[in-house]
Amino acid sequence: MQKQHFIIIDLILVAIFATIGRVSHGESLVPAGIVHTAWPFMTALLVAWVVLLVRKRPTTTLGAGVFVWLVTVVGGMLLRRWTGEGTAVPFIVVATVVLAVFLIGWRLLWVRLDRRSTAG
Repeated sequence: MQKQHFIIIDLILVAIFATIGRVSHGESLVPAGIVHTAWPFMTALLVAWVVLLVRKRPTTTLGAGVFVWLVTVVGGMLLRRWTGEGTAVPFIVVATVVLAVFLIGWRLLWVRLDRRSTAG
């Protein structure tokens, strides 16, 4: 599998983030509700990926993870604000931390596993 296909991991993790948020607030888990919550972050995530791919940057490095995370959080919050959705400070903090763990975390694991496979 080519590394740019790992966009699927990021999209799934953003969907999980949205699902966890909906569960924590007692909201419905119907697919349309999850999409409603996730779309601003998924849109921003896709923008980050387009930038990485157009600039021919690696997508599985920690640097890429930080870039994708920052664009996803900032862009997602801006889109939420623009559409009249909530951007309360506690939500921004939680989203920032959870998405950092998700979007940077899997890349950290990838880098470590990749180093092991090439070293041995």
